[in-house]
Amino acid sequence: MKNSIMVYLSTVFLLLLAFNSYAEWQQPELSHNITRIKQPVVASDFELQDMDEERVKLSDYKGKVVLLNFWATWCPPCVREMPSMERLQNAVDSDKFAVLAINQMETADDVFAFTGQLPIDPTFKILFDTSSKVSQDYAVRGLPTTYLIDKQGNVRYRAVGGREFDHPEVINIIRQLAEE
Repeated sequence: MKNSIMVYLSTVFLLLLAFNSYAEWQQPELSHNITRIKQPVVASDFELQDMDEERVKLSDYKGKVVLLNFWATWCPPCVREMPSMERLQNAVDSDKFAVLAINQMETADDVFAFTGQLPIDPTFKILFDTSSKVSQDYAVRGLPTTYLIDKQGNVRYRAVGGREFDHPEVINIIRQLAEE
C-alpha cells in the first residue's frame, strides 16, 4: 500500500511538472518592437492615485521620457512584461526617464497582493484607473497597451501586447528621446 501511494504521488508530481513545462512552452515569446507614431500627439494629462494613495499627474513628469503602460493582474502578457519594465526602470537614468503602470479597474489590495508575489517589488509608480477614464482618453482597446511619451509630453511610440521593454533597441530609443 505504501509503495502504491509513493508511485501515485510521484506520478502526480511528474504530471504537474510536465504540465507546467508545457504551459510555459505554450507562452509566445514577447516582442521588443514598438511602433513609431507618424504624427506625434500631445499626451492627455491625468491625475490618478498611486499605491501610497498619493495623487500623481502625468504633467509631473514633463522633461522626462515616460513609458506609460496600461495593465491588469489577470492579463498574462501584462504579468510577463512587468519584470522587463522593472529592469528598464533600473537601466535608464531616473532623472531622464520614468515608468508609470496604470492598473485597470482593480483594487489597491488586489494589486498589492499581486506585487507581493513578484520576484522583485516594482520600484516604478503603479497608478489606479478605477473608472477607465484615462484608458478611454488613450484609446486603449486591449491589455497591455503601452505608450512612449517624449520630454515635451508627446506620444511618440505605441505597443499593443506584451513586450520585453529592457531590450537594447528599446533602451536605445528611450535614450535618443531623452537627448532630444
